[in-house]
Formats: sequence, C-alpha cells, structure tokens
Amino acid sequence: MASSRRRRRLRRHHLPLAAWSLAGLLLVRIVLASNHALYEWSMATAYVGLALLGASLLIGPVNVLRGRPNPVSADLRRDIGIWAAVMSLAHVAVGMWVHMPRRFMYWLVQDPGTSRFSPRTDVFGLTNHAGLLAALAVLLLLLTSSDLALRTLGVVRWKGVQRGNYALYLLVVVHGAVFQVLEERELPFVLLFAVMVLPVAVLQCVAFVRRRSIHG
Repeated sequence: MASSRRRRRLRRHHLPLAAWSLAGLLLVRIVLASNHALYEWSMATAYVGLALLGASLLIGPVNVLRGRPNPVSADLRRDIGIWAAVMSLAHVAVGMWVHMPRRFMYWLVQDPGTSRFSPRTDVFGLTNHAGLLAALAVLLLLLTSSDLALRTLGVVRWKGVQRGNYALYLLVVVHGAVFQVLEERELPFVLLFAVMVLPVAVLQCVAFVRRRSIHG
C-alpha cells in the first residue's frame, strides 16, 4: 500500500512538478538573457519557488469554494510544498552570491571605525532578514512534510506547524516586493510578480469569508 502510494505520487505529482519547475527555470533564464548566470538562477528559482508556494496555498481555498472538504494532509498539497521548498532553498543558496562579496554583509554591517558588526537596518538588510526567516520557515515545513512527522507531532501540533505556510508566504511576498523596487525590475517581471501573488490573496480572502458564512 505504502509503496503503491509512493509510486502514484512520483508519477502523478513529482515528475510533472519536476518538469514544470525545470521549464519555469529555463523560461525565466531565457527571458532575462543577462551576462550574469548567478543572477539568472537567482531570479529563476525565486519566481518558480513563489509560483509553487502560491499553488500550494490555492488548493485549500479552491476546495472551500467547490464545497469539498479539506483533509488534514493532502498528497498534492504536500508535494507541491516540497518542490516549493526545494526551489526556495535553491534561491537562498544562489542568491547569497549575487550582490555581496562577503555573505554576512547581507545581514550585518560594520560599525564605522571599529571591528564590530551590527544587524543591517536599511531596506536591503531588513528584506534580507525577512528572507532568512522565510528560509528557516521553509526548512521547518520541509522537515515536517511527512507521515512520520504527522504521527510524531499529532494532528493538532502538526497542523499548527503547517499553518506557518501563511506567515512564510507573507515574508516571501514582502521580500520579493522590496526587491522589485531595489533592483528596479523591468515591468514584465513586476507584472508577473503581481499576477502570481494577487490570485492567492484574493482566493484566500474569499474562502475565509465563505467559511465564516457557512459556520456562522
């Protein structure tokens, strides 16, 4: 039974998600066509990761609007989340090599005239703090995206951890929106960012209102 389920998930979920992710990565790189390979990969993993994360958050609202129950754990939602985590962590790994010669400068700045370092409080630093928190949240969600974690934590605690996906998405959106401005992204990428984010926000709000109306 378990092996049959794994084969089904591999065939129906993971292989299509791998193909979709690869196609998305290549498409973003082709559109960018820059001379900076690391920047291309950073952008590609960022947009594909955001799309996958948003898709994982659309399944619940769609079920609500269609009058279908939302199970505690759904294989499709979990598998999309796994690929979103892979792309997000790849973005962190690549992104740390794009802007700064020394990695710690994304989050720290040297105090003038001293050898001490303090947390960055400029816009660039704050959005990177948000990105770091998002990366830690992604790692936690990835480590708990298994039947073993569900059995170990129990339904209530496991569901509480998985609901961190909403806070994660907010951090990712803030991080991404700030970089749209900092890097002065071209209009097509700004529009693509908006097109990926707005449907998730709208459907979450609509589903929330629908649930409230149903349960009084």
